[in-house]
Amino acid sequence: MSVAMVTFFPVSKPFSIFHDRSSVSLRIKHYLPIRRRMVSKASHTARHGLAVEDDFNAFLEILPRDLRDNLLNEPKSAQLLEVILDLGRLPEARYQGECGGKYLRNTQVSMEELEYAQNAVGKFGGDNRAGIEGTLHRISAIRSSNGVIVGLTCRVGRAVRGHVDMVRDLLPFGESILFVGRPGVGKTTVMREIARVLSDEVDRRVVIVDTSNEIGGDGDIPHAAIGGARRLQVPEPSMQHRIMIEAVENHMPEVIIVDEIGTEAEALACRSIGERGVMLIGTAHGERLENIIKNPTLSDLVGGIETVTLGDAEARARRCKKSILERKALPTFPFLIEMRERHYWVTHWTERSVDMLLHGKRPQVEVRRRNDRFEVVIERGIYDGFEI
Repeated sequence: MSVAMVTFFPVSKPFSIFHDRSSVSLRIKHYLPIRRRMVSKASHTARHGLAVEDDFNAFLEILPRDLRDNLLNEPKSAQLLEVILDLGRLPEARYQGECGGKYLRNTQVSMEELEYAQNAVGKFGGDNRAGIEGTLHRISAIRSSNGVIVGLTCRVGRAVRGHVDMVRDLLPFGESILFVGRPGVGKTTVMREIARVLSDEVDRRVVIVDTSNEIGGDGDIPHAAIGGARRLQVPEPSMQHRIMIEAVENHMPEVIIVDEIGTEAEALACRSIGERGVMLIGTAHGERLENIIKNPTLSDLVGGIETVTLGDAEARARRCKKSILERKALPTFPFLIEMRERHYWVTHWTERSVDMLLHGKRPQVEVRRRNDRFEVVIERGIYDGFEI
C-alpha cells in the first residue's frame, strides 16, 4: 500500500483524514511517517503498553490434568489461542502468530476427558457454544450425527486494555463503526474494550447484544472488562435481530454493540437502529470491504448496490458502459475497519470508498499500525484492494 500523506496532530485532539484537518496536514515529499504515541492508562503495568486479563487458571480447570501441567510450563502460554480436543486424536494447542499447532502429548483424547470438560462448562446453546462462568473463554462443540459431542474447541478469552488506542480518535465523532477481519484477529476483543471506554470514559449509555456471551462473558453477571456497559443476552442466535430492536425500544441506549452480523434480518435491524440516531459498533463476516459489497446479505451495511442504466450521452461523458453499479443508499456504518492483523488496520470512510471501488478507482484510506516501540502510527495511503 503506497503512502501518500501522513497527518500529525496533538494527542488531545481527535483525528481523521475523513474530516477537514487541512490546518494540521503536511505533504511530505519522501513520504516519511510522522508518528503519534497513544498509550493506555494501564500501560505502565503492562507488556508492550497493553494490560491483559485472561483468567487462565479457570481455562485450565476444564482440561485433563496432564495438559494443564504442559500448558503451565509452556513459555508461550501468554500467546495461547485455543486448545483442540477431538475424540481419538492427539490434543493440540494453537498459538497467536503461528501456523499450525503443537501436540500436547502422545496419547489420544478419550470420551471420558470430553465428558469431564463438558461438565466443567455451562450449557451449550443452539450455536453449540458454551462458556465458563465469570470468564471470557469460549468452548465450541463438534457433534456426531447422533448429537454426541466428539470434539471441543477451547478458546482463550482475554480482556485487553490499550487495544482500543488503535481507534480511540474515531470514537468522539459518534459515528457507527463496522469491523471486518478473519477469525482470531481480535474483533471481539476490541469491541469489548470499546464498550468499556464509551461507557466509563465517554459516559455514553452502552448496551451490548451478546449472542454467545462472548463479549460480556458467561453467567448472569457480565465480566468487568465491559465496564459500565449493560448486556442483553440472546437465547438463540436466530433471535439476535429481535433483541437488537428490543434494546433500542426498551433501554434508550446511545450506543449498541453487536458481534457477528450475518443475516439479512440483522443487517436491516442495524439500518433501523442507525436511522434512530443510535451509534452502532459491530463486526461482520468478511476480510475486506469488497467482501461486504459483494455479499447480497450484508451489502446493505455499506449502502447496498444496484445496477443503473445510463443514457448514451451520460455514458459517453463518463466514458463507461451504459450499465454500471451504484450505491443505493447511505451506509449504515460510516466507518469500516479492515483488521488485517492484530496490530495492522485499514480504515475506510465507507461512503467514499464504496463509490470509488464501484467506479473502478482506489480510494484513500488510513493505515493504523503499531511500530516496534508499540506506538500507534496512523498514515494516509491508497487502498490496495481490487475494483468491484
